[in-house]
Amino acid sequence: MHQLLNTLYVTTEGAYLRADHDTLRVEVNKETKLQVPFHHLGGVVCFGDIMLSPAAMQRCAEDGRFVVLLDRNGRFKARVEGPVSGNVLLRCAQHKAMGDPIQTLAIARNIVGGKIQNSRQIVLRGAREADDPADADALRKTADALGNAVTRLPQCEDLDTVRGIEGESARNYFSTFDRMVKEDRQTFKMDGRNRRPPTDPVNALMSFLYALVINDCVAAAEGVGLDPQMGFLHALRPGRAALALDLMEELRSVLADRLVLTLINRRQVSAKDFTKRSGGAVQMEDAARKEVIVAYQKRKQEEITHPVLDQKMPLGLVPHVQARLLARVLRGDLESYPPFLYR
Repeated sequence: MHQLLNTLYVTTEGAYLRADHDTLRVEVNKETKLQVPFHHLGGVVCFGDIMLSPAAMQRCAEDGRFVVLLDRNGRFKARVEGPVSGNVLLRCAQHKAMGDPIQTLAIARNIVGGKIQNSRQIVLRGAREADDPADADALRKTADALGNAVTRLPQCEDLDTVRGIEGESARNYFSTFDRMVKEDRQTFKMDGRNRRPPTDPVNALMSFLYALVINDCVAAAEGVGLDPQMGFLHALRPGRAALALDLMEELRSVLADRLVLTLINRRQVSAKDFTKRSGGAVQMEDAARKEVIVAYQKRKQEEITHPVLDQKMPLGLVPHVQARLLARVLRGDLESYPPFLYR
């Protein structure tokens, strides 16, 4: 099961990946930098101008390993995979549930409840650790607003109302996010959430990490045989991994946002790691991207106790567990979807 965590991230521009017998070889300027047995890999994620040989792509596809292509900022471009091997009966149940407004509402409501609860835990921790009483007070007020939003979810009678509470909670959460920043507040000031492109270093960090989390959630959905395109909370759009976005909601604050704060507050990233481009876009430098990827992999290895299974596991396996719990709900083995609640 721990092999699910073995994703190879390739960030060096101009790297060339090729199959060499039963290994994947990474070359830069014709010099071998890394050689990994295929059976140790769960998938490959490439950032920017990375080349893969046809044999390497075919081997990954045949073995069920994904290959994801992102631009250098982490924006999704393509995903290569082999034939779909998911359980057709499970996918039928998934599609049937999407046609049932009551079941769709119940699943979406629990996903949003989990997201808001986890965001609230991050904010409460920030309030406890705040050096400035004004920061602590502002964060406690945000936590109160998030708590109030959770209590309103059971009364929601349609999906639009659930989405409205989710959007309101996200705005409250991000309105005081930079109150949790302790180092270089001038550089890491956040004026709400923005993307495509991000216009400040905090949003650049978040967008990059969200790209890593969504990739793990797509792999989790596919790993249990679910269709990652068919979600319950997120509206369906061509090319959009709606179910993976659903699974990601509970994990944004836990896997990504908390890590953003850690990287800033421990000075693992600084002003020199970001460049402002024409048009206002902020971009991370290559060295910072590598630092963030290493930190993300370490974050995924941190051990937690899953509240539903009451078992210890690496945090990086939570998307896979949640996908399996959702599959059990769709099969009728569980009455309702239990979101992951971080403690």
